[in-house]
Amino acid sequence: MSNEKESVILVEDDIQDEQSLEKIQAQNKRYLRPREVLAFCLVYFANQTYNEFVNSKFTYFLIQFMGFDKPEKTKALANINLFTTAYDAIDDTISGIVIDRTRTRWGRVKPYLLLPLPLWFFATLMLFFIPNVSDSGVNVWIIIAIVLRGLGTSYFGAWYLMLYNNTPNLKERNNLITTSEFAKLFSPWLVSLIPVLFDLVRALGISEINVFRFFAVFCCLLLAVACIFGFKNMRERIPLQSREEMNEVGVIESFKQLFKNGPMFALVLANFCNSFKSVGSANEAFFWFNCTGKYTYASIAGIFTGMPNFVITPLTGKLINKFGARTTIICACLFGGAAYTTMFLIGYHPFGEDFSSNVVANLIWMIVALTICGLPNCVIKVCLPSLTGDLYDYTEWKTGIRNEALVNTISNYFLKLGNTVNSWLSVMVLSWINYEAVYDGDLAIPNTDPGVQRGLWIIFSLIPAAARLFTGISFIFFKIHGKFKDEMMIDLEERRSLRLKSLAEEQIVE
Repeated sequence: MSNEKESVILVEDDIQDEQSLEKIQAQNKRYLRPREVLAFCLVYFANQTYNEFVNSKFTYFLIQFMGFDKPEKTKALANINLFTTAYDAIDDTISGIVIDRTRTRWGRVKPYLLLPLPLWFFATLMLFFIPNVSDSGVNVWIIIAIVLRGLGTSYFGAWYLMLYNNTPNLKERNNLITTSEFAKLFSPWLVSLIPVLFDLVRALGISEINVFRFFAVFCCLLLAVACIFGFKNMRERIPLQSREEMNEVGVIESFKQLFKNGPMFALVLANFCNSFKSVGSANEAFFWFNCTGKYTYASIAGIFTGMPNFVITPLTGKLINKFGARTTIICACLFGGAAYTTMFLIGYHPFGEDFSSNVVANLIWMIVALTICGLPNCVIKVCLPSLTGDLYDYTEWKTGIRNEALVNTISNYFLKLGNTVNSWLSVMVLSWINYEAVYDGDLAIPNTDPGVQRGLWIIFSLIPAAARLFTGISFIFFKIHGKFKDEMMIDLEERRSLRLKSLAEEQIVE
């Protein structure tokens, strides 16, 4: 009798071991096809090029060429940014609920690659083709354009959720993140051609305004082509609850569950802090033009400072596999904060009284300093999507519902809140340092006021330093890592397998 019991126990242990092995094997299975990887990377590259151009150049376009450098118009622009980004945050709440409950024969998020395209395409053209009307008319035009663009991007942003739905294999997902981030590295180089074109068009008698308009049309067309290719080649594979099951939980209950989600708020806080780096990025054109004397130096620096990223990005995947995304991003952020602070203390012209007194040496110093400061950038960009995926998996494991769009909505609400502050702050800091554009006839020339230049240097270096430091500290509270994460994923894989079997049985019955 004792031997029979022992035999039963051994058989049960063997079955449990076999089931555990099946779960692990399911997580290691390869799902992504080469064309699918190419499609995701192409959309990611095109979307980044578009965002890089609009986010980094639009404010400069308005202030430098549309007359928004005057104090009263600068403040009006800051208030426009405050209003439109606040509206965008409210709109995201609605779009998140709609996206989570979308069920079509193409999938849940794939249709949003195409549906919002006409809206944001038209809105983007409005931003760079502003009519010659009164000041109040221009303000209304810009508000309408930004609101329409925000509405389009609220739904278009759903395409990125493909990253968390096209494969349940975490290593494959992390590899796709690394590959797409590598492809995205070419975006800043493409946008950095704008200052170079300025020097060329002046010789040809072409207006600099038309350079911005050309890039606006080019970026829209590039993204449209990429989205069509992505729609044809990408596929969703994570099993989802039916619309009826989603409705059973209810929107209010979903919000209640999410507001008890500790890791989500740790990630929200980190993203909120990290977003403040954009204040420095939004004003870097003013720094290069006014403090160094030539905007083209930004293009020269961009060529060299971006090179290490082609090595760092693939290396990040190995660091994540060895140390985990959480530990990797904490170390990267603290390093970045220390590097930016050191650069600020040394200054941007250590070789001479001003930058022009020894251009070559000072430019080399800035390239070296910015290269060191930029080393964590790609590490952070690879780790953030990985940690976001961990959060989506944790939420599904915790609540039984996979509602990335709603999680993304709440996360984006606070991110948009940060962007609202940043958009306002990015313009207001220019007013605080009394920046005004200077012209020699119709030609823009640098503002050489020492106070203005000192203020631009603080914006360019110290704000990113603080953003990096507080981002790293925030990730200490993100608990999805190590043994807890491994056990969570095995349990989650079992639940997904049961859901697939249940769906298969229902189809057989029908």
